Amino acid sequence: MRKVLLSWSMILMLVLSAFALQQSLTVDPDEAKELANEAYVFAYPMLENYRTMYVQVTERGGFNSLNHVKSLFGPHSRLIVRSNNDTLYSSAWLDLRSEPVVVEIPPVPDRYFSFQFIDMYTHNFAYAGTRVTGSDPLTIMIAGPNWEGEVPSDVEKMFVSEGNFVYCLVRTAVNSELPGDLEEVLKIQENYVLRPLSDFAGDVSPPLLDDFLLPFDQEAADSIGFIAYFNFLLGQLEIHPSERDLIYDFSRIGIGPDYPFDPSSLTEPVREAIDSGIAEARASICNPGSVLGTIRNGWTMSERIFGDRERMQGMYLVRAAAAHIGLFGNDLEEAYYPSCRVDSDGDLLDASRFNYTLSFSKEEMPPVDPRGFWSITMYDTDQMMVSNSLNRYSIGDRSELIYEEDGFLILYLQHEPPGPDKESNWLPAPDGLFTITMRIYIPAAAGLDPLYCPPAVKKSRLTD
Repeated sequence: MRKVLLSWSMILMLVLSAFALQQSLTVDPDEAKELANEAYVFAYPMLENYRTMYVQVTERGGFNSLNHVKSLFGPHSRLIVRSNNDTLYSSAWLDLRSEPVVVEIPPVPDRYFSFQFIDMYTHNFAYAGTRVTGSDPLTIMIAGPNWEGEVPSDVEKMFVSEGNFVYCLVRTAVNSELPGDLEEVLKIQENYVLRPLSDFAGDVSPPLLDDFLLPFDQEAADSIGFIAYFNFLLGQLEIHPSERDLIYDFSRIGIGPDYPFDPSSLTEPVREAIDSGIAEARASICNPGSVLGTIRNGWTMSERIFGDRERMQGMYLVRAAAAHIGLFGNDLEEAYYPSCRVDSDGDLLDASRFNYTLSFSKEEMPPVDPRGFWSITMYDTDQMMVSNSLNRYSIGDRSELIYEEDGFLILYLQHEPPGPDKESNWLPAPDGLFTITMRIYIPAAAGLDPLYCPPAVKKSRLTD
């Protein structure tokens, strides 16, 4: 990495900031504990975001380049738990410090796709794709908080991030049961184009800025060392007016944009209190109770735990707990993922002891917009997809299902085949415990208020 060159004015500013900070540090352990608890909950999703960015950027070779996954996830995919079998992913980390980035999207007719843009706070600040912008070709621009310039006339949409770093996550639907569909999506991926504004506009590129990512250390991030990462990240974004007073309060334990953090500047009782506050914050994040959703019919239904700033404003524990269970989740309007691990009697799903059915009347069918689709994916105890003779890992409305005359739909969740007349509706289960996740891409509005709950899974003994 290139070295960062600091001007005398920058050095003076840092020295003065450090001096001012030294004068305001708390010596009250109770205050320090409370502030550390609040600050860690606030920072946790940002730390998880940065950890992911640091690993992926250093392993993939940098920013502002789309990386494409070229095969659907299945039992062979062991890096990501509870992955989907519905879409191919493309992704890029954007560095907006020098200039905006332009994304050119080709026409994507007759299939679901989405571009999700996530800022450093983990807010979903922008979307493009089937739901929001349609299937026609589109050119969009993503700019950082400090960019000033003219938007080219051939850029149709422009979004401004609150931070210098942005994650672009693309999902393009693939129907695994349709021959040749994967190859069609690979062609679409190749026509997704991401490039700097200067390249798009044919202008001279601005000077490259120095690389200065902080090496990520998980042990440090889980302790008082999180403050150093938090300060770095605060220096890379625009602090929202609604949170300036909060960040100012955090300065009592050494937190602030680009503040040089030295734990030894705090008294030992204060450092111990900060450690205690962090421990309590981590316990709240890992065991958030009902803040993420509700359970009904055996299904865990996550509510609005991801979204833009307006939706997530002030919901710091929700943001942190959501980041803990899985970063980069969609807005509910984009996708809804209820999951099930118990049957109608409240017992764990276990295909070594029972066969199961999931039955939908016409009124109980997943509420999906005509532009979207739904699926159910099977997972084993390791939260991985389940190998089976059909190579079928999910089932849904794109499958060749057989419906009853009255529109009733019965899905069979079991280890052994249910018989030739039912095989089209069979989602193979492991010979043991399992869980399932339903995914509704572009749920109909009626399914979000109130939140749709699938029917309960019912069991029958293997000997029946």
